[in-house]
Amino acid sequence: MNDFGYLGEGEVYLDAACQSLRPQPVIDALNNYYINHNSCGERVKYKWGRITDEKVEETREKVLKFLKLKPKKYTVSFTLNTTYGINLILSQLKASEFNKVMTSDIEHNSPFLATMAFADRTKLPREVMERSDDGSINTKDYDFTRAVVVVNCASNFDGRKLLNISELIKTVHKVDGIVIIDAAQAMAHSVDIIRGLEPDVICFSAHKLYAPSLGVIVWRDELMEKLDYGFVGGGMVDDVTEKNFIASAEGKEHRYTRFESGLQAWGEIVGLGAALDWLEKLPKKDWENLWQNTNNLYDFLKSSPKIHLVNREPNPTMTFYVGGIDSHLLGEALSRENIMARTGYFCAHYYLDHVLGLPPLVRFSLGLHNKPADIDKVKKILGKILN
Repeated sequence: MNDFGYLGEGEVYLDAACQSLRPQPVIDALNNYYINHNSCGERVKYKWGRITDEKVEETREKVLKFLKLKPKKYTVSFTLNTTYGINLILSQLKASEFNKVMTSDIEHNSPFLATMAFADRTKLPREVMERSDDGSINTKDYDFTRAVVVVNCASNFDGRKLLNISELIKTVHKVDGIVIIDAAQAMAHSVDIIRGLEPDVICFSAHKLYAPSLGVIVWRDELMEKLDYGFVGGGMVDDVTEKNFIASAEGKEHRYTRFESGLQAWGEIVGLGAALDWLEKLPKKDWENLWQNTNNLYDFLKSSPKIHLVNREPNPTMTFYVGGIDSHLLGEALSRENIMARTGYFCAHYYLDHVLGLPPLVRFSLGLHNKPADIDKVKKILGKILN
């Protein structure tokens, strides 16, 4: 497609799980903000500000539409990234409302460490659940009574999905617990797994969704009852006295301000709206191309006797190591051929290092920008290295 025409000849970008490349319409929308209405939102009455307000509100609506969630039940707030969003929620939950905090073994450090900090702060017990090879959680193995459950719906090293996510949400809600979903890796290519479901919170990073660097918190309005004010500032209040304040979020119209202290990244929010528009209009052939590339590369990695693949099935995100070759050195060798891939443990140290005992890995994560020629080049170069 022409929307990534800025890629140089022979450049192969395989790190979309970290951050996706931005298509030209998103870049244009961000530039348009800076050139034509570079202004604060919510604080001004002049024309530029009104345009910014309209576009930011449109983006909130587009996020809910993309996730198939009802605006009567959910609010969209913007922040820095997924990690910040999860920590922001957990840091303000009332400890008295819960019995424990739970996460799973295949988590990114974002929820894994955040649940550690929550347990330390609240003195509540923390439990690490095992995920099956298919990504599901056996809900019968755990007591979710009044639990805070923080889990991903797609892994960041092999794309493994939480296949029984609907069952998990219903089970936790039946016993007065809440579910916080890390959807960072699902939003771009696996959003169907979360669409229409009703967890208490969905956190994701716009920069993994073909948008500028931005964090998004989609939260059920009922969660307000379980929150304390612990992170406050400008943009969150209607009035302030010497010893008190009136929070804007107490009214539904400005509920989003509950997690939006200070000046927001207005241009990036506008860019997210453009990314969602771009994704909605994307031709079917572009999605087919992504999965053809995925299957092609997966089959190659799986067929090589020297490659140890973590994935059990094809996914745009796949990790592996080569016996006898240091993954970091392999990453450098690929880089010299203009193939950009990540190496290491990808912020999933506990599971990949301490549970599976694997050496550092190489991660190939594909995106909608990749062409069949990219995969051919990777196979050719990697084949030469292996031989």
